[in-house]
Amino acid sequence: MNKFETFTGIAAPMPLVNIDTDMIIPKQFLKTIKRSGLGVHAFDEMRYDRQGNEVADFVLNKPQYRETSILVAGDNFGCGSSREHAPWALADFGIKVVVSTSFADIFFNNCFKNGMLPIVLPQEQVELLMKDAEKGENARMTVDLEAQEITTSDGDVVKFEVDAFRKHCLLNGLDDIGLTLEKSDSIASFEAQAAQARPWV
Repeated sequence: MNKFETFTGIAAPMPLVNIDTDMIIPKQFLKTIKRSGLGVHAFDEMRYDRQGNEVADFVLNKPQYRETSILVAGDNFGCGSSREHAPWALADFGIKVVVSTSFADIFFNNCFKNGMLPIVLPQEQVELLMKDAEKGENARMTVDLEAQEITTSDGDVVKFEVDAFRKHCLLNGLDDIGLTLEKSDSIASFEAQAAQARPWV
């Protein structure tokens, strides 16, 4: 997993509430177990019409938001089924941060496991960021995980909270496998001692 570093990116406003995982990545695209290639299908039913043509007024199809890396969303983002394909699709699209007043628990946890940062903020601060995101390409926000700050295009600074362990994992690019590999010396030592003590196993 890549390290989460301070970055500046375009923010897109998505004020819909209850955006569920089926809206993020519809069920017909869940056949793969690969984390790549799903970005083109993110928000498929909102991005494309039945003929597969782009819906011009969908926010991520607008020219100024095609390089979006930050989503400012409505309440209860990521609700619905527990499919991990949802954060896979967002990450593959290029989303690094999702801001909302609340997230579904499973989606929230899956974001951290896939190198994304979900940020929970009070309504008034989400509205501030939403308004800034409406500026299009000029809505370039800077997210500093170490300082736990979002800086808007106007220079407003919004502080956010994040669990210390999850922050450590993101800053160091550690998923569950990476965390295990940090203990590889201890694991190898244990296995050597176990093999010596119980050679018949």
